[in-house]
Amino acid sequence: MTYQYLWHSLTGLYDESEAKAVVRLLLASRFGMSLTDIAMGKVEQLPAADEQVLEGLLADLKAGRPVQYVLGESWFCGRRFHVGQSVLIPRPETEELCRYVIDSLAHRQASGGLNVLDIGTGSGCIAVTLAAELPNAAVEAWDLSEEALEVARHNAILNGVLTPGSVGRCKEVCFRQVDALNAPDDTECWDVIVSNPPYVCEREKDQMRKNVLDFEPHIALFVPDDDPLRFYRSIGRYARKALKPGGQLFFEINEHFANEMERLLQGQGFTDVIVFKDQFGKDRCVRACR
Repeated sequence: MTYQYLWHSLTGLYDESEAKAVVRLLLASRFGMSLTDIAMGKVEQLPAADEQVLEGLLADLKAGRPVQYVLGESWFCGRRFHVGQSVLIPRPETEELCRYVIDSLAHRQASGGLNVLDIGTGSGCIAVTLAAELPNAAVEAWDLSEEALEVARHNAILNGVLTPGSVGRCKEVCFRQVDALNAPDDTECWDVIVSNPPYVCEREKDQMRKNVLDFEPHIALFVPDDDPLRFYRSIGRYARKALKPGGQLFFEINEHFANEMERLLQGQGFTDVIVFKDQFGKDRCVRACR
């Protein structure tokens, strides 16, 4: 088995550069191979037992399973996160959302006492990153799925922002099972609310890759075509009361609904609504202030 054989096997699913990147990630994560090792033919020198393992992993990849699910892990903002099919694979766009939040709070870190809420936490990548990067913030994270919350708790422990057996008090991330469409009646308790809710319309399925459609949880991806902003509307309504005066609301959004998002948030009484573009020039994040 050679490196060339491995990436060629995936060209029905990925273009050449992506296929090579997937194989390199697989070899690095599972067998500790560097680019130099690959160039020196170390793939062909694997012991029989390792080669059998590699064949099984390759079969999963050829079936369309995303490499992150095959490996059981993904990297986000320089940290390792466990992922399974109960949670979305963390995306680079969401890393940008985290950076916007962190940058917006940089001037407040000295004072401490920040209360931050992540709604729809999934793998916990946002909540864990903010807890790690904002040491003076108390972070809480909600999700409807108990399976997702278990993954998120594991990731919080893995990244040192939750102690095993802890209930998530003090500076540790606190996880709660809450429906974003039926949020509690809270008043002025958060400095920041951040969310990456489902925002892909059902009609957009035809434009999506098979490995996303067949393996990632649809409940965390899709919204009805006739109500694409349902989560934003509900979270915005909650945030309007639950944010402290001057508090900030951050969303990751569908690029096709940036104008609608601005109108929605302004109509709910938020001010200083700003849309940020991602690394590809697409409208991807929005910030609003109470």
